[in-house]
Amino acid sequence: MNGMFITVEGPDGSGKTTQLNLLVEALNSKGYEVVVTREPGGTTVGNSIREVLLSPEHHEMTPRVEMMLYAASRAQNVDQIIRPALARGAVVLCDRFVDASIAYQGYGLQYDMDQIESLNEWATSGITPDVTFLFDLTPQRAQERMKDRGQLDRIESRDQAFHQRVYEGFHALLNKYPERMILIDADQSVECIHDEVLDATLERLKNRGVKL
Repeated sequence: MNGMFITVEGPDGSGKTTQLNLLVEALNSKGYEVVVTREPGGTTVGNSIREVLLSPEHHEMTPRVEMMLYAASRAQNVDQIIRPALARGAVVLCDRFVDASIAYQGYGLQYDMDQIESLNEWATSGITPDVTFLFDLTPQRAQERMKDRGQLDRIESRDQAFHQRVYEGFHALLNKYPERMILIDADQSVECIHDEVLDATLERLKNRGVKL
């Protein structure tokens, strides 16, 4: 793989998607080929799976089914979007990846971690991010922000205890992968966060030798 794979993670309401879009604009302006995708979703197949996963109507969905649907969307995303883009040297930016499944299904739903990791190893064919920005925001602050969004989806509407476990899960991943994951204080201004993310990205691109 000649390109660079960057993911953004964090609690719902942490502002990660806003920062991803700003990073796309900045990298495009510097001449990089940037490919943007998301999870669940990113492809026609994945977007259909996303509708099922996030719909509040599917309250009966079991943790095992939820885990498999996320992995199915991820497998399509890797095969159709991520792997081909990396192979031609593009910078791939993905809104969530395997870390999200570990945090949300593993820690949040307390599903078997070994099964989650094994399934996702197969779904991704072993592809892992080069850099992951973890946007850090407490569940309490995230909930305050989410109130302004209106109706919450099936995952967002889970109780505070669930979101606290997810938060702790992301921090456990940060401790496990300190070289890959970069902690970003998501309670700063949008401009300050963008500057921090862009500087770190450009440094990693330079060190990796990804060319314009």
